[in-house]
Amino acid sequence: MRAARFHEYGEAESLVIEQVPDPHPGPGEIRVRVAAAGVNPIDWKLRAGALHQLIPLELPAVPGRDGAGVVDEIGDGVRGVSVGDRVFGLGGVTGATAELFVLSAWAHTPDAWSDEQAAGAGLASVTAMGGLNALGSLAGRTLLVEGAAGGVGSAAVEIAVAQGATVIGTASERNHAFLTALGAVPTTYGPGLAQRLTALAPHGVDIALDTAASGSLDDLVAITGDPTRVATVADHARGQRLGTHVVNAENDSALLSAAAELGGQGRYTPRIEQAYPLERIAEAHAHAERGRTRGKIVICV
Repeated sequence: MRAARFHEYGEAESLVIEQVPDPHPGPGEIRVRVAAAGVNPIDWKLRAGALHQLIPLELPAVPGRDGAGVVDEIGDGVRGVSVGDRVFGLGGVTGATAELFVLSAWAHTPDAWSDEQAAGAGLASVTAMGGLNALGSLAGRTLLVEGAAGGVGSAAVEIAVAQGATVIGTASERNHAFLTALGAVPTTYGPGLAQRLTALAPHGVDIALDTAASGSLDDLVAITGDPTRVATVADHARGQRLGTHVVNAENDSALLSAAAELGGQGRYTPRIEQAYPLERIAEAHAHAERGRTRGKIVICV
């Protein structure tokens, strides 16, 4: 099969397209013929070597943790999915930007989603839902999402609105109309946030979700009044120090299925900033590495 790989840690230009051996699913896994794959911060951090001590890779490696496509091989013990089904989901920390990808967690892709949207939903939805679930019931509560325009943040906004929360989202001013379209009340991040929230939420902010790792966790704890009312999916070290909920993304088919159900109801639509062909994966990684994206970046395979 064709795949993007890097043979050593380095810049985005180290990615090359080449023939690699086909993977096969083990027990409890499925293989998909990939239509599109997501580009996430972990992908370029792994490629750059920033995480090599925490997550050492066997090189060369194929980047990508989530993808979408059509099932073409099923491992032992798998039920509820057939060859030819459209699915999206998650595999290991690498492997998605290839013609074939093995998934360990998946859900059926809603008819309303394109392949690109499905590819953008995997890691973003389980990360967002994990963070939201840590905060308890959302109905009738005011939620602040820090970094609301990014892939995880935009998913969290729509999912929280669908669950009955009033959502305030922080983003740069160029993304405020985007947040409004998602159902959030937009505001800017940075100094003076507490004062801006006083005007936007006169009865206070009940809970907060950090998706940005912008150094704002201390402020979010002060704004909500209790570290247990704050969850972070991005700033683990500071979150542990402050006593907030610290959430890691998990390969959880139940969360993926919940996201797919919202997608089928038209209440969650993964937002795609840009789709790149596989041959331009270096550009896609460079784009993701610059940050400040509006939704997800995906690779069309």
